[in-house]
Amino acid sequence: MLAAALVLAGCASLSPDGGSADVQALVGNNPLMAGATAQRAPDEASQKSVDALLAKPLDVEAAVRIALINGPRVQDAFATLQLSDANRVQAASLPNPVLSFSRLAQGSEREFERMLSFNVLGLVTLPWQARWAGQRHEAAKLQAAQSVLMLAADTRRAWVRAVAAQQSVVYLRDAKEAAEAGAELAHRMAQVGNWSALQRTREQLLLADAAAQLARAEQAAVASREQLTRLMGLSGERAASYTLPDRLPPLPKAPPELGDVQALALRDRLDVRSAQAQNAAVAGSLGLTHATSMINAMELGVVRNTTFDNDADRTKKTKRGFELELPIPIFDWGQSRNGRAEAQYLQSAARVRDVGVLAASEAREAWQGWNTAYALARRYRDDVLPLRKKVNEEMVLRYNGMLASVWELLGETRASMLAVNAGIEAQRDFWLADTDLQLVLTGSSPGAMTAPQTAAAGDAPATGGH
Repeated sequence: MLAAALVLAGCASLSPDGGSADVQALVGNNPLMAGATAQRAPDEASQKSVDALLAKPLDVEAAVRIALINGPRVQDAFATLQLSDANRVQAASLPNPVLSFSRLAQGSEREFERMLSFNVLGLVTLPWQARWAGQRHEAAKLQAAQSVLMLAADTRRAWVRAVAAQQSVVYLRDAKEAAEAGAELAHRMAQVGNWSALQRTREQLLLADAAAQLARAEQAAVASREQLTRLMGLSGERAASYTLPDRLPPLPKAPPELGDVQALALRDRLDVRSAQAQNAAVAGSLGLTHATSMINAMELGVVRNTTFDNDADRTKKTKRGFELELPIPIFDWGQSRNGRAEAQYLQSAARVRDVGVLAASEAREAWQGWNTAYALARRYRDDVLPLRKKVNEEMVLRYNGMLASVWELLGETRASMLAVNAGIEAQRDFWLADTDLQLVLTGSSPGAMTAPQTAAAGDAPATGGH
């Protein structure tokens, strides 16, 4: 047991990169990452790469790269992982010996007592503690990987919303200009008596509605851009310097064949694996608690007492021996510790099942949502917008042939712009559904981290400590 403890203590050392390489191995091939690398802390070289990405129109892959280099959430996730690594090393370290010294005086006699004690139980349970801490650290790696994927997904969503909002503003401005032209024409015709007050008021209402929609769209564009800016960790001149593309990416030509999405989610989702790792860690702590329920402390000390008699003979007496400290289980037989540990294990097992049920359900829901959003976006792209364009062209021909009035032409122009705006929203919803599907199948729940650390897994089992 001593040899095993010494080997464990010799092997325990802090990871030089804080575990970032292990996290990158977990998320490196994920489609949400777009080949980007999560970075523990920004340095001069990474900041230069951020500036180079910001100098060009910012596509979604560049936005994800910047967020993973510069985003505070990544740095917070890696700092939390580094704390877990420190706890792992601490748990695998040999308990320090304790040196005590006392000096007693009685008349001419002086007694010096020295004792070197060692936590024997801490040494005996060191392999168990090290294994338990290693399991906890593996769960912490999976949770850090979830945080990285959540940031990548949130950045993708924010980029899609920002580009779509910017694109909608352009079309709604054109719609407002058409409404302004109609209102001005109605005003002039009403002045010469060719239009009634009712007809003029309707055109004014159309203008007011177009102006309100444009104001909401402009505010949405500002809010979505600021959300993207926050996720990328930009401030100062950088926050206002980057530009976004004019439009969203085109739709894929065909939906991918994913097979059984439930099986994919249960196999690849990081929150499922994290819950399983946490459950294994809680099971390890349960076994350790059972083993030390009655005796949770034991110390062995080597004692050396020296007595000096300062009388005329100046004699010196030395006593040697050992001391063993062991709690007597009279009042506390460890029932409460055992009950608490068992309840924590049952709680952890229930959460594993809950995460599994949630993963399968969300996979089905996200797959259906992806297909629906794809079908709607294709319907706008292939049917609605081409037909609307054809109707608009026919209306222009009728107007040029004096077969349609200017009011019909303006009305058709407004309807066409609103249809284009609806098509933009359908395309936006598809790319948001695509991000949610990728996150559901490989990362975590789109809403939040669904594998929280339990209080049981967060506290070390009571074994006397170091």
